[in-house]
Amino acid sequence: MRRRDAQAVVGELVVQAERSAPRAVRHWVMRTIADADVGGAPNQVVELLTAELVSNAVVHGPDGGDVRVEVRIDGATVRVSVRDTGGGTPTVGHPEPTAPSGRGLALVEALSTDWGIHPHRDGKTVWFEVRTDE
Repeated sequence: MRRRDAQAVVGELVVQAERSAPRAVRHWVMRTIADADVGGAPNQVVELLTAELVSNAVVHGPDGGDVRVEVRIDGATVRVSVRDTGGGTPTVGHPEPTAPSGRGLALVEALSTDWGIHPHRDGKTVWFEVRTDE
């Protein structure tokens, strides 16, 4: 879980909101943070939470719309932001144990160091941060 240098690493990827998007973004994020020497448990947490946010953007955003993902690694913090053009404000769900879905933001809340939602005139950005030195 080392950084090669003290400079921030920033990357951005735009994908279409379709079923393959979470997998493609997850792989891209994993390569990006691995190239910055982020490994171990933080790497796995970032992978899981990224997949959750992109899946939510695909399910709740407009069909075929853009999903914009930004990764920022600054020191010991990895921040992933996912922006879509869907309406509404995401909320943390507390589904029944047998419910097939609805746990994504609860996972983000539980496993990230910090997270939030920024509404925009044309959609929203949901982001999370994971510390790599904890």
